[in-house]
Amino acid sequence: MIEVSNQLLAVLNTAERLLRQIDPQLAAFRPGPEKWSAKEIIGHLIDSACNNQQKFVRSMATPHLDFVGYAQNFWVSAQHYQQADWAGLIDFWLAYNRHIAHIIRHVDPAVLTHQLFIEGVGPFELGFIMPDYVEHVKHHLRQIFPEGPFESKFSNVYNV
Repeated sequence: MIEVSNQLLAVLNTAERLLRQIDPQLAAFRPGPEKWSAKEIIGHLIDSACNNQQKFVRSMATPHLDFVGYAQNFWVSAQHYQQADWAGLIDFWLAYNRHIAHIIRHVDPAVLTHQLFIEGVGPFELGFIMPDYVEHVKHHLRQIFPEGPFESKFSNVYNV
């Protein structure tokens, strides 16, 4: 999983440079009534990091894990990411994901076949959900930077 960890770190490095160029007022712009702003997208990615850290670590501990899903729109709304400090959101997202890259880098290969079910859907192997997490991150960064460098093979099988 070293390659997956390196991919995530490369995405973070590129994203950091680009995200810090966005004016905070522009980061709050919603492109449509049902669309998230850049602030809300990064907020969602913070929520995703939180949930996926739990999935990764808990899956490492047991060969079969039942995990809850989460109501992403509620999470984004309830945490008022739209009113959050833009630089603070970026910093927190980057720090959380650097830790996730660390987890991925050091996962024991023997646990990559551990299975996870999310609200009864699955199974998904840990060896699948880790690289798919990176694709999920790229998918949402492409919402902010449609013409940007974040090529994605996003599967969205288990992760929103």
